[in-house]
Amino acid sequence: MPALLGPRHTAALPTWFPDTARDAAQVVVLLVDGLGWEQLQERCDLAPTLAAMDGGPITTVVPSTTSTALTSAVTGLTPAEHGIVGYRIDLGGDVMNVLRWSTANGDARKRHVPRDVQPFRAFLGQPVPVVSKVELESSGFSAAHLVGGLMNGWRTMSNIAVEIAVQLGQGHRVVYAYYDGIDKVAHEKGFGQYYDAELRMVDRMVGDVLDALPPGAVLLVTADHGQVDVGPRVVPPAPDVLAATRYQSGEGRFRWLHAKPGAAAELLQAATAAHSDVAWVVSKEQVLEAGWFGPSMAGPVAARLGDVALVARDPISFDDPADSGPFQLVCRHGSLTSAEMLVPLIAGRGR
Repeated sequence: MPALLGPRHTAALPTWFPDTARDAAQVVVLLVDGLGWEQLQERCDLAPTLAAMDGGPITTVVPSTTSTALTSAVTGLTPAEHGIVGYRIDLGGDVMNVLRWSTANGDARKRHVPRDVQPFRAFLGQPVPVVSKVELESSGFSAAHLVGGLMNGWRTMSNIAVEIAVQLGQGHRVVYAYYDGIDKVAHEKGFGQYYDAELRMVDRMVGDVLDALPPGAVLLVTADHGQVDVGPRVVPPAPDVLAATRYQSGEGRFRWLHAKPGAAAELLQAATAAHSDVAWVVSKEQVLEAGWFGPSMAGPVAARLGDVALVARDPISFDDPADSGPFQLVCRHGSLTSAEMLVPLIAGRGR
């Protein structure tokens, strides 16, 4: 967003910025949730419109998860700066699911006010139209990461290109659109015929957006993360690891363990011995020193992390009984593998 909404000095744009978009009078940013670069490259024949666009892969944030990546995408800030440091984060001992904005006690919007958890305005404070699912407009997460956006909800996929055209026709320089179907299908059905069918539909929708662009406008397609097929390979932390753990946060492929008082060193040692063959096992101090979330993290944000992270390297997920949903997820994300971290940033002009 800083590249699009800041002063337009083409020479100062990042080297990874697609050439097609460098001189665009108007830009649509379409973020397709879950569309990893590697998965797209393996299925170019199913998505000829996307495959023909200009650009390549870029790296998403850590953890490679929706809540963190979307907040970085619209604010231009690192996770260390904006503070949405995962799917489930620790807010003073209260583990909150950021996408649902809920804890074990239910809706958390009064206990954890969205603007207090994430205080930075989206889109550099500029009034950018947001074309997203209408059901998401009133969510706590939208209130946290889309502050200042001009909400224009869609109810069906066919509405996306139409609403984008309306917003461009009103003269907006940048329009942000979000679609979540790829992610939902991968989570529930994995890779296969359902995923392929959804990718074909997304490619058609992208074609509809390109057809709707006025002269001088460009479409940028990107994503928040890719996916890994985990299937039934859900691993419970070892008994001696759980013995030193008060509770967990994060998600299956980036699981934070919160140590019992005085047991952080013991927890790191036990987790390393038990799980370093399938995961990167790192302490909070190691993560902060390496700058995984950004070069500098304030104390209140660091307090949202656990003491030890289990970051899956193999196609597995680490179990937490408190982190459950209506069905077992087939594909997952959150970790540092290239399948999860590489996402497209590709551009196309109207057809």
